[in-house]
Amino acid sequence: MELLDKVYRFVSLRPRSEKEIRDYLHGKHASNQDFEKIIQLLIKQKLLDDSAFVKWWLDQRATFRPKGKRALKVELKQKGISEELIEGALGEGVDELTQAQKAIQKKLKVYSRLPYLERKAKLSAFLARNGFSWEVIKQVVNITNNN
Repeated sequence: MELLDKVYRFVSLRPRSEKEIRDYLHGKHASNQDFEKIIQLLIKQKLLDDSAFVKWWLDQRATFRPKGKRALKVELKQKGISEELIEGALGEGVDELTQAQKAIQKKLKVYSRLPYLERKAKLSAFLARNGFSWEVIKQVVNITNNN
C-alpha cells in the first residue's frame, strides 16, 4: 500500500497528532475507509497517540522555543488536541516563569545597551507575543532589569 508508506515516512519525521495525520491523508485524497484503517493501524502500532504527542510538543517547546501557556494552548488546539488533554498537560508540566526567563536570554544581549524603560518595554512585548501571562512578564522583566 503506497499510501501507508507515505504515512510512515510522514510520521517518521516527528510525532504527529491524529488531526495532522487526517489532514495529511486528506491532502493525499485518501478514501474514508483508508483513513480509518491507517489511523487504527498507527494507533495499534503506537505511532499515533495524542497524549504522547502533547508531552513531546511541550518538551520540544521548553527546550528549543519556550512559549507561554496561552501560546502553547493555541498551538496544540491547531494540532487538533482536545481541550481536556491540553489543560491536563499544561496544568502539570509547564513552569511559565522558567520558560519566560529562558525565552529572553538572547533578547537580553540584544537589548542590553537600551535605556531601562525601552528595554523593559521591548522585553515585555516579546514575552507577550510569545504567550506569557502579564504576571509572569512583570516578574521576569523586574528580575532581569534589577540584575
